[in-house]
Amino acid sequence: MPRTITAHLFSSVNGVVESPDRFQFDAFGPEEGELMSNALDGVTDIVIGRKLWQEWSEYWPGADDPFGAFINPVRKHVVTGSLSGDLGWNSTAVTGDPVEYVERLRESGSGGITVAGGIDTVRTLFLAGVVDTLTLTVHPVATGDGRRLFDESVPLTRLTLVDSAVTGKGNAVLTYALRR
Repeated sequence: MPRTITAHLFSSVNGVVESPDRFQFDAFGPEEGELMSNALDGVTDIVIGRKLWQEWSEYWPGADDPFGAFINPVRKHVVTGSLSGDLGWNSTAVTGDPVEYVERLRESGSGGITVAGGIDTVRTLFLAGVVDTLTLTVHPVATGDGRRLFDESVPLTRLTLVDSAVTGKGNAVLTYALRR
């Protein structure tokens, strides 16, 4: 049975998803933490872009918190054109076409798969139809700095809203699928 593939990004109201640490933490509370925990429940594999993997691999192995308890043992599949060999930190370099790789990953093993980033990785896999659902936690902030997930390079793409919630901190948690 094929495995479910999800993705999640934090976003500003004007669509910026790059460097959410600049805008999310004053609007991240217990509800957001519970939603994240629920989203990661049952995930056994994470697909992640090289730059984000490098940032996280420098910080999370020594971190003692709930996300560290999740991210450290989970299998990580790193989309990269520059890394190879033994990556350490329970990580494997994705070789070849990332869409084909993730489609093969879906058909093997058990447990959920989530795509954590980066922006290009999430965009490519979502628009290719490999990601079943994309959740955007939209924070009540606008910023002029940073890249957007759906920028001018993305053709007209129709989505279906499959779930939504608004938290006490004012975040809209919106889950979409590609409209078939």
